Amino acid sequence: MSMNDPLGDMLTRIRNAQMRGKSTVRTPASKLRAWVLDVLKAEGYIRGYEQATSAAGHPELEISLKYFEGTPVIRELARVSKPGRRVYSGTRELPQVRNGLGVSIVSTPKGVMTDAAARSANVGGEVLCTVF
Repeated sequence: MSMNDPLGDMLTRIRNAQMRGKSTVRTPASKLRAWVLDVLKAEGYIRGYEQATSAAGHPELEISLKYFEGTPVIRELARVSKPGRRVYSGTRELPQVRNGLGVSIVSTPKGVMTDAAARSANVGGEVLCTVF
């Protein structure tokens, strides 16, 4: 598996684990991944995550997935900005997901946040992914 897109890899791991109904999934640790997970947790899409260590001794993040009546809370998790095609957006152009039912996660100069938070902070940035 190519690790040119560590964040995309994490999103795929979450999607795959949910399809199998797993309660947790692990991903190699990185600041960006943790920041994205912080937003997912704050928005209620995951239970949370904690630091862990792989068998080989590498730092990992163990993500606790969230289900409602047996169905994953995250219905859709899509990578927007990719290493080969970065997607940046000004405050006014920040994409709305499903008329505001979902969120875009944006990496801004003021940190990683939802599109709504970025709008109120009046900052734009790289649109990492959308969640619904």
